[in-house]
Amino acid sequence: MARWCASRGWPVHPLAPGRKTPAGNCAVCREPGHTHRGCGCPAAGRWCHGFRAATLDFARIEQWWGNHPELGVGIACGPAGLVVVDIDAHARQLPGRDRLLPGIDIAETVDLTGLANGFHTLGVLAALRGAVSPADDGTTLRVRTPSGGLHVWYRALGGHRWQCSAGSGGGRALAWQVDVRAHGGYIVAPGTVTAAGPYEALGTAREPAPLPGWLARELERTGHLPPAHLPAPRPVPPRARQAVLAASGGRGAAGRALAPLLAEVAACGAVPEGAGFTEKLNRAAYTAGGLVAAGLLDEESAERVLREAAAQARPGQERRYGAVIRGGLSAGRTRPLSPGGRQ
Repeated sequence: MARWCASRGWPVHPLAPGRKTPAGNCAVCREPGHTHRGCGCPAAGRWCHGFRAATLDFARIEQWWGNHPELGVGIACGPAGLVVVDIDAHARQLPGRDRLLPGIDIAETVDLTGLANGFHTLGVLAALRGAVSPADDGTTLRVRTPSGGLHVWYRALGGHRWQCSAGSGGGRALAWQVDVRAHGGYIVAPGTVTAAGPYEALGTAREPAPLPGWLARELERTGHLPPAHLPAPRPVPPRARQAVLAASGGRGAAGRALAPLLAEVAACGAVPEGAGFTEKLNRAAYTAGGLVAAGLLDEESAERVLREAAAQARPGQERRYGAVIRGGLSAGRTRPLSPGGRQ
């Protein structure tokens, strides 16, 4: 399962055997006050710090799950470009009307008899917008959880950095008993088995569909986008642009597909952190791997232009971005790009 996920460009990390939580840190990383910031464990091939250690490197995946097949599989949603709607069906007391659908007034005259969980609140929200509830969306990957809940997977569009949320407590929230898994979170892969039971895919869809427009608007309305403070992408580094054109023999497909992604990587240099550098580099490397597999780009040149863009954004961090590039290229080579730029 870990290899299947990585082949789709979804970085994976181990979950503790029989549980839905990440595998534990090493002794050093468990020391009080230690955080993932500046920690060398992920770069050294250790799975400390959960989804922050997620990888597309098939050698590392083989090392982790080959030696420990009992581990479950988690996916880092942000770098994977995923937005997952996590619908719960817990037995809980109904909260106040103002917390059922944050930001939407539910009049006292509305009868709430029978409303008992996230399936119901999300269904009400969808009905208000004249849309199909994600719980009933058979066009996308849906995964039944051991507790009777449902994970509905979507692909993020437009480069948005959708943020996580939990239920309808303080801060951002979509609906009561509905969580959102995106940047800053992870999701359990289908096929993982815990002590409570398996995570099983429903229906026939096995790939995430694009995030529906109405749901994207609801996520934006409820605060799931960060403030627009990041700078606009800078131009592709001239050397990188020339290298892409030279490596592709002047064919435009490689340049059209890769140049905008290289620009996004390079633009991360204006922000020391929080710019999504890792996922942007991963996306560029994955696309470059597809171009290599299709014969549209030379592999050595692909790695070179990726390293040039990464070095411009994060100088002196070769060890960090080298693993991302290798993993993204490896995963991308399993899905060749067509001349039109589609994988």
